[in-house]
Amino acid sequence: MAYLTHWNTKLGWRESRSQLGFFNGAAAKAEQLGYLLEPFWLGEEHMTPRRMSDILQARGIRGVIIASQRLARTEELALDWTRLAGVKIDYLPRRPALLNVSNDRRGMIQNIMERITAAGFRRVGFLLDEAWDRLVDRNWSAGFLAEQQALPEADRVPLFMYLDGRYSQLDEQVNPADETLLPRLKAWLDRHQPEVVLGYGGIVFPWLELAGLRVPQDLAFVDIQLETDDGRLAGMRHNSQDVGETAMEVLAAQLRQNRFGVPRLASTTLIEGTWNDGASLPSQKPADRTLEPA
Repeated sequence: MAYLTHWNTKLGWRESRSQLGFFNGAAAKAEQLGYLLEPFWLGEEHMTPRRMSDILQARGIRGVIIASQRLARTEELALDWTRLAGVKIDYLPRRPALLNVSNDRRGMIQNIMERITAAGFRRVGFLLDEAWDRLVDRNWSAGFLAEQQALPEADRVPLFMYLDGRYSQLDEQVNPADETLLPRLKAWLDRHQPEVVLGYGGIVFPWLELAGLRVPQDLAFVDIQLETDDGRLAGMRHNSQDVGETAMEVLAAQLRQNRFGVPRLASTTLIEGTWNDGASLPSQKPADRTLEPA
């Protein structure tokens, strides 16, 4: 089996905990099923879809998992699909429309919102990279905006799309001290007075500290992709290894049935996340909480 990536660098995807989880899950399941899963990088010099198709054919590879793709890659992945069965992890490239396995990000956000409102919070803000949202078919923002409809209109805090996608976790290192972002964030906090904020902790949490906010004393926080287990942050842990395992099971099923090529109708399998309690989201909202950013 081939594991086709197109990250910035050949092995850069291994630095992402979720992307590495995808591969580890798929590789473990492949071994269990009697296959060997080998990574191939679409960013190799002079690599074309035709050349990759020839390489796969020469190696006798009939099944491919497509994962860890750059958002900037918008063209169709035009492999010789008549010889291949394929599964995508997440949503890129958009074409061809293959069978797909992904984390259920929309469901995760809805679960998070239910837990927040159960704890007594109403004004919920969401700090989100617009590029990251597009990467996952806008499932982050879709889940959040859908759940907002159950709140009184006066309590609906608009999304804060930081840097309008100019920084992406896939392409650049976000600078939490960016001189243009922090004033925008403080103005948004002052104007909308959220009681709790959602975001990717590795990026967003340092910004809140730079804004002079104490979590949870001044502002509650929920990590939408929790990667720590020290109990400090509440949030949703992604079961990325299960995503990889499921993708390999779907691919193996296609091979057993001799189903090659682009399917007539594509389908998506979603893997739910796991909620973790943490000190950043108290079980009950303090009655006198007031937001006063520095």
